[in-house]
Amino acid sequence: MSYGGEPVINEIRKRPFVRPLIFWLTGIMLQVCFPLQVFSVILLVFVLVFVAVSFFIPEQRIPDTFIYGTRWVWGVLFAFLLLFLAIQRTSLAEQQSGRNPEQGLLFIKAGEMQEAMVDKLDRLNLSDEKKAVLATITVNYRKNMTRDVSKRFSVTGLSHLLAVSGFHVGIISTFIGLLLSFMPKRIAFFHYLKYILMILLIWLFTYTTGLATAAVRAAVMISVYLAGRMLKRRPDSYNTLAGAAFCMLVYNPFYLFDIGFQLSYLAVFFILYLQPRFSRLSEIKNPLLASPWNTLTVTVSAQIGTLFLCFYYFGQSSLVFLFANLFLSLLATLLIPATLLWMLIPSRIPGLEWLGSAVETMTNSLMWVVERFASIPGATVSLRFDLLTMICSYTALGLFLLYIQTRRYRMILAALILLFAILCRHLI
Repeated sequence: MSYGGEPVINEIRKRPFVRPLIFWLTGIMLQVCFPLQVFSVILLVFVLVFVAVSFFIPEQRIPDTFIYGTRWVWGVLFAFLLLFLAIQRTSLAEQQSGRNPEQGLLFIKAGEMQEAMVDKLDRLNLSDEKKAVLATITVNYRKNMTRDVSKRFSVTGLSHLLAVSGFHVGIISTFIGLLLSFMPKRIAFFHYLKYILMILLIWLFTYTTGLATAAVRAAVMISVYLAGRMLKRRPDSYNTLAGAAFCMLVYNPFYLFDIGFQLSYLAVFFILYLQPRFSRLSEIKNPLLASPWNTLTVTVSAQIGTLFLCFYYFGQSSLVFLFANLFLSLLATLLIPATLLWMLIPSRIPGLEWLGSAVETMTNSLMWVVERFASIPGATVSLRFDLLTMICSYTALGLFLLYIQTRRYRMILAALILLFAILCRHLI
């Protein structure tokens, strides 16, 4: 990814969802900070008048150079139209803020399916605490989760396991792909059928999570990716991420202020940006070592991206996350699909007791590791950020990444000045 001047514009042009997302975010923030209903109507009138007048100009009287020169005008009109729609949509969401969107029929039915699947965990020989953890990491059922257990996961840097997100959806997608790998690859019908079934089953899993925000984001991204594979195209990851964010913010602009939404998108963005660069530091060809190395680089990338946000919201960050994630990510990769199979298989089918025993063993192992890491003295660092400090910290991080990319010393100088200002502000 290039930075600085024209290269930045070229990168944005290659990703058509980035520009609408920027304008939509701007409209949301304008409406939240200032009541702009009248201003938004003026924007719409301006757009309509310009479009109407353009229809009355004879096409043969417009020079080609004029058309080329006014492309930016149409771009500005498009931006105004998106700002108007974003302001109006945010205003409507503010008026409906008294209603709980999760009380709709779709969410109610999803909640009923959740509870039906969680009830099947009673067949397992586990404590209520461990069943609550299992229900949370598989179908996002958090009603029985205690604060003490959540704190233990937070101390070890494993809170992402308790929120069904891209990690979980990615595991399910891979598992479904393995189950459907028997289909012939060279026959077009089975090629399309495989990817259509994968998309449908991923959304069925997302539905069982109660349509959790992070799960929906991941499902949108993976659906776009699979649709590209089905059509034998390779979608751009950044464009897919921007498209998923745009669709979710059109549905509900106030997702922007949801902690899970912010953590999820920041983590994915930094994984997309940093993980390939970390991987290139050491090319490992041995598959037994490549998987742990990839897990390590993904974990570090996500932790860097969400560090300052964690300081802002929670006032702490884990120091043992790296070691805990190496083992538990692999364990969760096996535990999540195994538990979902146990939930889906009818209890009257004999000969599958081994699956229940495997789920019990993996759950006990997961909780044992979490408890051991949580009991380590100094497992977390406590630091409380305010909003200004968080914004300045992310700005400094962005400038540092720009310096690595461009090798322009003014970037690192600006980053150091910002860090010095943050330090002085806290000392004073």
